[in-house]
Amino acid sequence: MSMNNTNGNWPVAASRPALGSRAIRFIAYLGLCAAYLQGGIVKLTDFPGAIAEMNHFGLTPAPLFAVLVIVLELVASLMILMGRLRWLGALGLAGFTLLATGIALRYWELPVGHERFMATNSFFEHLGLVGGFLLVAWLDLHEKLVNRKF
Repeated sequence: MSMNNTNGNWPVAASRPALGSRAIRFIAYLGLCAAYLQGGIVKLTDFPGAIAEMNHFGLTPAPLFAVLVIVLELVASLMILMGRLRWLGALGLAGFTLLATGIALRYWELPVGHERFMATNSFFEHLGLVGGFLLVAWLDLHEKLVNRKF
């Protein structure tokens, strides 16, 4: 495609080699999964801290929930990064994030002030992550349907 294209698509054509590369796609997946990889590793290496976190949010039995969260955060992230059932890993993290956000960031219950401001921002940032994971799942399934890899 010529850079002198008159229909205005030259920015797309110019950026496609970089933004369409596998390396950039992997970096994007890694960015989406970074907090879950970090969280899973920290909980795994500080299991008493993971149990304390589950207790803080009223999840019982706390040890079971800690194990489930660790497994979900690490396994779903690896599924996304490795491209094995990527759509399922993405849906798992989307559902987990939506549920955890509703449990941990109940900004509407906080008094007006700095803490509520910060919780509100974090709540909507997490909704953005949910949207990102839904997009990953949709793109993966779409690619499989187009390439008939089901």
